[in-house]
Amino acid sequence: MSTTTGFLKNPSPTTLEARGVRLMPLDASHANELEQAAADGELWKLRVTSVPAPGEAAAYIKAALAGRDGGHMLPFAVLETDSGRIIGTTRYHDIVPAIGRLEIGYTWYAKSRQRSHVNTTCKLLLLEHAFEDLGAHVVGWRTDNFNFASQRAIERLGAKKDGVLRHHAARRDGSVRDTVMYSMARGEWPEIRRHLEYQLARHAD
Repeated sequence: MSTTTGFLKNPSPTTLEARGVRLMPLDASHANELEQAAADGELWKLRVTSVPAPGEAAAYIKAALAGRDGGHMLPFAVLETDSGRIIGTTRYHDIVPAIGRLEIGYTWYAKSRQRSHVNTTCKLLLLEHAFEDLGAHVVGWRTDNFNFASQRAIERLGAKKDGVLRHHAARRDGSVRDTVMYSMARGEWPEIRRHLEYQLARHAD
């Protein structure tokens, strides 16, 4: 009978950086810049995401930090180093130290930075830290069943679709979504890392 162990070390606030993108611990001082990033494309109007509307960024960050203090979230601000601007946010969530599992989510970027190298760079940084520094066994993702762009992005990373949780979570508009679940196992990471590095090298050419 096999046994499951936890992380080599538990997730804690840290800074990760590569290719002009810096992931740094989210804090209350980022509220104004986060609102500006959300205004680039009026992202709060998207039905299938949970981007804070005008005036909601402080509460959004407060909830993220409560999750950090509770040990089940680790939120990051996404900084573009060339401009010095915060262009979005992402986080580890549903962290389960006993079995070495965490998920990546609550991810969004200013519209002008979408379809760029930013998302692939962030995912490479987060996956590298999760598997190589923390010793995670599995990294997961979840997304709205109608968020087809998110599903395609997760699948391009090389994650495997685990299934769909029916009638799983409330949307901003009060409707209830089905949630599509994905995961990546530690044994899959070396090849996926090479794939992501190849994608970023092609983008740089």
